[in-house]
Amino acid sequence: MDVSNSTENSRVQQFWDSYFATLTLFRVPAATHDWYRKHIEYFIDYLSDIRLIDRKAEHVEQWLSAVGSNINLLDWQFRQKVDALRILYSHLFRTSWASEFDWAYWSSGATRLETCHITTARTYEMIDSAVNRPANYLGQIFPDIYRRFLVAIRIPDYAMNTEKSYLGWINRFLRFHHRLPLDQLSEPQVASFLEHLALERKVAGATQSLALNAIVFFFARVLEIPLGEIGSYKRSTRPKRVPTVLSPLEIGRLFTKLSGLRSLMIRLMYGTGMRVIECVRLRILDLDFSYKQIVVRASKGNKDRVVPIPDSLACYLQEQIQVVTKQHDNDLETGFGTVFMPTALARKYPNAESELRWQYLFPASRLAQDPRTGTMRRHHIHQSVIQKSIKKAADKAGIVKRVTSHTLRHSFATHLLENNYDIRTVQELLGHADVSTTMIYTHVVGRGGKGVTSPLDMLNR
Repeated sequence: MDVSNSTENSRVQQFWDSYFATLTLFRVPAATHDWYRKHIEYFIDYLSDIRLIDRKAEHVEQWLSAVGSNINLLDWQFRQKVDALRILYSHLFRTSWASEFDWAYWSSGATRLETCHITTARTYEMIDSAVNRPANYLGQIFPDIYRRFLVAIRIPDYAMNTEKSYLGWINRFLRFHHRLPLDQLSEPQVASFLEHLALERKVAGATQSLALNAIVFFFARVLEIPLGEIGSYKRSTRPKRVPTVLSPLEIGRLFTKLSGLRSLMIRLMYGTGMRVIECVRLRILDLDFSYKQIVVRASKGNKDRVVPIPDSLACYLQEQIQVVTKQHDNDLETGFGTVFMPTALARKYPNAESELRWQYLFPASRLAQDPRTGTMRRHHIHQSVIQKSIKKAADKAGIVKRVTSHTLRHSFATHLLENNYDIRTVQELLGHADVSTTMIYTHVVGRGGKGVTSPLDMLNR
């Protein structure tokens, strides 16, 4: 009997028993334990000359980058591989580097962009699979009119979100009157649909107004039959809402529950007033450290604006650029390294897609197929990653207010006004077309409701 082999086999079995026990401790379903074992075995074979316990963060990154380039690997499968290594090194081996490793970035940052994602959806041919999508009633029943809709909304360069919203409301309107031919739809049918939204669907006033805007656009710009007087119909009430704002102390508590790349991104959003989609779509060339500013390109209304780089984040942003530079070099070495470019820029600068300056500042943790062309690229991190992180951090911090990514933008504007910045300055930083939009933040500036001292407190004076 070979004693050495027997001892080795015993050690291996003891390792797997300990690993499975750790998986059970963290409530990993027993049915998936064999898959976790396979992930670890693949990782062992990848660097067979280095002991498993001696491996470092760079070895994990190297392996995850390699397996992440597999186009057939689904997002949940990649996240499972990350989780297998996280439990191994953070909880079984308890290695020192594992506590500093950004596991969350590698796991959540693998989310791919959808086919209709705002970043990529509009830069391709208009006649595409959208015509045959089951949800696209207009494209299925009236494909020629659907193409006319795309021409009408894209030539004036409406925002992609507006296009998706308008199309959704046009589809609902046409389904509501599906028994009527298109040429019999007019003002009375519009009024009945709007009343249906108010009385039966109980939509808010802003939602009803959006539906009306979409239908008016459809008749005037697509069908080229402008609507006349719609007449009276039940209108939804439009209550005035005060934006939710976090105090500086609550902002501080929120930040303590964040770490890694997500912490940097969320701090940057609060420090600049950027929307979440504006933050994730930043490219390296948008940062100007000499003038301490960031150019936010093609934001709402397809307008550019400039916001300041917070001094406290400047060094971290430069470190992030170094991380992206290293990652980009590795991608180029493996035959990838291109980034999505809008069609016009791609034609004007055909080699720009592989240049460092055009790379996203906050790239996804893995390569993925372009949702339309199929080209393997590294897109930006998905905005849902940040949105979920903010909500989770707020819950951990015990903040009872409803906190979303836009709450940081509200807080940015309010705190500037509280620090006596001019409202016109705040308007420019936020990119508002009208100062009346910015004026809403004056309602929450001051002590209590409009800075009024309660008469109850006056009794004790």
